Amino acid sequence: MSEELLIRHCSPTLAALKPGNLFSCNTNDMDSVQQIVEAWNLLLNDKGVQVEVLYKTANRVLIYVYRPALLERILGKREAKALLVGYGYPLDMEGESITHLKYRLEDEKHFPHEIGVFLGYPIDDVRLFIENQGCNGKYDGIWKVYGNEQKAKQRFAQYKKCTEVFLQMYAKGKTLDTLTVRKAS
Repeated sequence: MSEELLIRHCSPTLAALKPGNLFSCNTNDMDSVQQIVEAWNLLLNDKGVQVEVLYKTANRVLIYVYRPALLERILGKREAKALLVGYGYPLDMEGESITHLKYRLEDEKHFPHEIGVFLGYPIDDVRLFIENQGCNGKYDGIWKVYGNEQKAKQRFAQYKKCTEVFLQMYAKGKTLDTLTVRKAS
């Protein structure tokens, strides 16, 4: 796992444009993955970014990079609580919600599509994706859009541009630490 991989998949979170991003990678060395995650946390926690292993198999790992302060704001919204409570989430603490998400990833027969809430997708789009079983959306981008298509396309373009700029800056020698925005709570 490299810093370039983190930047490629998580620039919008590093830039504080969204609360979280996910990426997965193949690995045969979980100890090494844990060491990298710990090193990234040492580097990024002071900037308001947390890195966690959400799920792992024998040769694959799912990494969640997020901003706890931004996530807490989303989880505090009435619409988010209404959606997540139906899946057993304890909504009093963001950390407990992530623990429950890990449980849902490990123990459920179906992928927990409510994960979109943790990634900052519009709550209505997440809810309608679940209700429509992924069908009947208006547009497919980073997520399946059911609501405001134009606004979603603007956000997709913003995230894409952010990633391009971060990758260019990284290629020119900027470090992960200097690329990551310090965001006040």
